[in-house]
Amino acid sequence: MKTVTIGEFKANLSAFAEKIEQGESLIVTKGRKKKKIFKVSPYREKKLAKRKLGLLKNKASVRFAKDFKMTTEEFLGS
Repeated sequence: MKTVTIGEFKANLSAFAEKIEQGESLIVTKGRKKKKIFKVSPYREKKLAKRKLGLLKNKASVRFAKDFKMTTEEFLGS
């Protein structure tokens, strides 16, 4: 993992973006003490695992229709 200053990061953003696309991570620092302020790493999609039903395991199941749609407001009960 490479460490760069914020000035280097700003000046060479395109070059660093290519390295990040290839899988490299960067830590960006600022100031004389080189305080770490953020980490940049490649974006990876996560596959969601099937959730277990806990106490209802083998007693109940949940299925959603393929055309099921719910807005955020409906989900939050607004």
